[in-house]
Amino acid sequence: SASAVSAGASLTGGSGSVAGPIQKGCWGITTMPKATLAIASKNYGSWSLRGWLLCKMAGLDFEETTVSSDDPSTRAELLLLSPSFLVPCLSHDGVKVWDTLAIAEYLNELKPDAGLLPKDPIARARCRSVSGEMHSGFSNLRSALPMNLKARFPGHKIWSRAQEDIDRITSIWRDCLKTYAGPFLFGKISMADAMYAPVVTRFVTYDVKLDPVCAPYAKRIMALPDVKELVIAQGAEAMTNTPAQFLDYVKQETALYGKIIKTANIKFEN
Repeated sequence: SASAVSAGASLTGGSGSVAGPIQKGCWGITTMPKATLAIASKNYGSWSLRGWLLCKMAGLDFEETTVSSDDPSTRAELLLLSPSFLVPCLSHDGVKVWDTLAIAEYLNELKPDAGLLPKDPIARARCRSVSGEMHSGFSNLRSALPMNLKARFPGHKIWSRAQEDIDRITSIWRDCLKTYAGPFLFGKISMADAMYAPVVTRFVTYDVKLDPVCAPYAKRIMALPDVKELVIAQGAEAMTNTPAQFLDYVKQETALYGKIIKTANIKFEN
């Protein structure tokens, strides 16, 4: 969206310093990287993961910088306050783009041959629609199954409201896979696959059972080189799911988010 793009603004990390290392050009002139992506945690931050995957899919040469957990935008992402905040944020040639959908549209214009959006106008409209639904919906899934690439909870019990979101997501997948004949949602890999990739990781984390159409699709997403690289880098940990072990996990997560809420001085209405 136009509101999510500004020109001439330099990108800074949580400490206020310009993000990314300084590089020497061939004439000895000091230059900054052409593109920098500011993100929060790729283990917990689903929107940061989407922005990172989109840049990878587009083939963009970029430097990655992690915004401090003390930064308000990072806290907003981790607390699931909104899908629209200032991380991830892409800085490219003097242009700053935030909000994941805005980044996807910008990358599609910058790298049209990458195919982030289908060439067919009907498919393109549908791709934008299902990506937008992911962008603005499924709040029950987000709250009940928080993203955590490292964790594994076999046999996890799914809350009924979260199951409704799961059913809608898998319905979208089946419809797209049938219409466009796979292997990805719109045939070739697209921004829609990047938008739903963090959902796939949630399904793996919480052992969500998928039907014979959706399960192979989820495996294809997890087998993507960039996703595999990320999962390995985050160090996925096998966990069992006894009540006591899951309670310990909930206590750890509650303590983490409680600290973030206290630091951010966030007030909740009764």
